[in-house]
Amino acid sequence: VASGSKLVSGGMRKNPTLICVPIMGESVDKMVVDMGKANASGADLVEIRLDGLKNFNPRENIKTLIKESPVPTLFTYRPIWEGGQYDGDENERVDVLRLAMELGADYIDVELQVAREFNDSIRGKKPEKCKVIVSSHNYQYTPSVEDLSNLVARIQASGADIVKFATTALDITDVARVFQITVHSQVPIIGLVMGERGLISRILCAKFGGFLTFGTLENGIVSAPGQPTIKDLLDLYNFRQMGPDTKVFGIIGKPVGHSKSPILYNEAFKSVGFNGVFVHLLVDDIAKFFQTYSSNDFAGFSCTIPHKEAAVKCCDEVDTVAKSIGAVNCIIRRQSDGKLFGYNTDYVGAISAIEDGLRGRLNVSGGVSSALAGKLFVVIGAGGAGKALAYGAKAKGARVVIANRTYENLQRL
Repeated sequence: VASGSKLVSGGMRKNPTLICVPIMGESVDKMVVDMGKANASGADLVEIRLDGLKNFNPRENIKTLIKESPVPTLFTYRPIWEGGQYDGDENERVDVLRLAMELGADYIDVELQVAREFNDSIRGKKPEKCKVIVSSHNYQYTPSVEDLSNLVARIQASGADIVKFATTALDITDVARVFQITVHSQVPIIGLVMGERGLISRILCAKFGGFLTFGTLENGIVSAPGQPTIKDLLDLYNFRQMGPDTKVFGIIGKPVGHSKSPILYNEAFKSVGFNGVFVHLLVDDIAKFFQTYSSNDFAGFSCTIPHKEAAVKCCDEVDTVAKSIGAVNCIIRRQSDGKLFGYNTDYVGAISAIEDGLRGRLNVSGGVSSALAGKLFVVIGAGGAGKALAYGAKAKGARVVIANRTYENLQRL
C-alpha cells in the first residue's frame, strides 16, 4: 500500500503517507463492524485501541480482531499515564502488546517510557512483518526544534522501527516546528499536533513526509483532539493527491472552523487539476503567522474576522482599493521573491451580489447607473467587512449610514 502505486479516485497516489482509522469500540463486535466501515472508507490500516474494551479476553479477542480485519492492524493499549484508559498492572499491559505481535499484528504502539525494556524483551523473537511504533505524547505544549530532535533521537535509540510523537498546539506556529522535523527525518516518522490549531499537521503531513495520519469514521469520535474524518481527508482535502510540491492555501481567521472556503477551493483546485490544497488556519496573531510560514509553499490566503485590518500591515504591497478601505481579505505570495500582496475582494463580491438582488427584485435591467445609486445603505459593524461594504456602496452612489457598538471605531471609519 505504501509503495505509492495504489490507484485512487482521481488518478495515482502521489504520496506514501498512510491513513489510519482509530477503532475504539467497547466490544469486539463493534470493533469488527467499524473495521469494515474503515476499509470501505478507504483506510490503509486501523488502530485498535484495546484500552477501550469493556470485557477483554486478550488471546481470544486479539485473534478475532486480526482474523476479521480487512486491512492491516496497529494495536495500541494506552495507559492512563500516557492519555489512555488502561489503569491496571503494567506488566500485564506489556504482555498483551507482545501477544498481539505474536498473533500477527502488523504494527504495535509502545510508549517511549517502556520501549527500551520492551524491545530488549523481544529481541530475536519479533516476527518479520511486525513493526514497532514507539510513541511519545505531550498534552501540554510543542517543544522547540532542538528538543523535538532530541526526542526523536531518544525514540530511535529505544529500538523503534517507526518514530511517533504527538504534541499540543498552543499556537498554529507550533506546527511549523513539527514540519521541520518530519521533512528532514531519515526514519519513518509520525509527527502530529493535537488540537484545532494543530489540524494542518494531520492534513499536510502528506506533503511533509509523515508516515501516517489518523482519520476518524465519524465527526467528534476521536482518539486524540483535532482529528479530521477520513472522508474529509480523502474527499475534501484530496489527501492522496498531495506531494512535496503541492502549494498550500488557507483561510486565516478566529474562529475559522465554520468557513466553507476549503469546500469551495479544494473542489475548484480538483476540477482544474491544480496542485494545491486549501485548509482552515486558526490564527491568533497574524504577524507571527506570516513570520513563521514564510516559504513559497504557503502561497495564498483568504483572510476573515478578526484579522482583515491587521493583515494590511503584514503585506509588502497593498492594492490601492484595499488601502483606501483599510482592510485586506485576500493575500497572494509572489513566487519569484516571496513578497506578500494584499487585495480586497469583499466589496466587489458583496456589492455586486446586492446589486444583482436589487435588480432581480425591482425588475431593473442593468443600466449605466448602479441599482444602489441614491439608495439608503445601512452597514452594521465598523470592522474590516463593514469598511469594504461602506466603501463599495459609496462608490456606487448610495447614501451610507453606519451603526457600530464602539463610537471611536465608528468615527475612524
